[in-house]
Amino acid sequence: MATFATPDQLLVIIDPTALRADGESVRIAKDVLSAGAASTKVCLPEGPEEFARVLARRGSRRPVVIGDDRALTRTVSLLHRQRELAGCVLSMVPVGTVLGVAHALGIPTGAVAAARAVLDGAERRLDLLVDDSDGVVLGALRIPPLQQLTPQEETAEAASGAAAGGAGRPWLQSLVRTLVHSRPPRPVSAPVPPTGPARLRVEVDGVTLVDLDQPVEAVSVIPGAVSGAAEVVVRPLSVGAEAAPLEARGRTVTVSGSDFRYRADASVTGPVRRRTWTVREGALGLVLPTGRG
Repeated sequence: MATFATPDQLLVIIDPTALRADGESVRIAKDVLSAGAASTKVCLPEGPEEFARVLARRGSRRPVVIGDDRALTRTVSLLHRQRELAGCVLSMVPVGTVLGVAHALGIPTGAVAAARAVLDGAERRLDLLVDDSDGVVLGALRIPPLQQLTPQEETAEAASGAAAGGAGRPWLQSLVRTLVHSRPPRPVSAPVPPTGPARLRVEVDGVTLVDLDQPVEAVSVIPGAVSGAAEVVVRPLSVGAEAAPLEARGRTVTVSGSDFRYRADASVTGPVRRRTWTVREGALGLVLPTGRG
């Protein structure tokens, strides 16, 4: 476990949405980081392409993202696709309106506390879900997706996933996830249409947990309950008495069936007909406050 109690060389990447959402918090975080690090380079990329270039040219500097869940997911996705995630330790200062995933991971609320954790915290290795289109999931993943949420509901949803799955790993404060495969995913910007019961086949490590003949209300995957494995929960459609959820743990989860959408972190993807997620144990190095187990 690496600690960062001594000054470091930082690359501070400010997401433009954070600056628009709360410029004062961005300024405070930048001042704390600049005062505490041996060297700080601050970048304000104007778009996704420039964001990717800045990250790729970080050299030996440790990247610090100032932004919301979308900025964090974008950064992890870029590092994963560049096959540089294993050798990179990432830090974040949450600023914005959609922060549920960041807080569930254990990143402090508040610009000063988060910036101090960047300087004085310790590296923790977190499990990720990686799908067969090379997408990554940090936080909540579920099928079918919840209807469009307010920022407050986004945070509450991620927090509820943290409470459900974090018993064995308090620093992770688990995250909720769900699954899919086939055509490349298409982000959904329009409101998610109402969805009824789904007919899905859910397989965990090659064993069928539920098949197409059993309509389901929801599927969720919670990584981190056991290191290197995900906890899968399928809620069958209730007719009369409430049906007991079906649960399993495993390293790989495949969901297939008719076209379906899924919610992963702060976005909705689909429709797809099949997707496989694999747990990558300790794939993400994230700096968190010391004292988290």
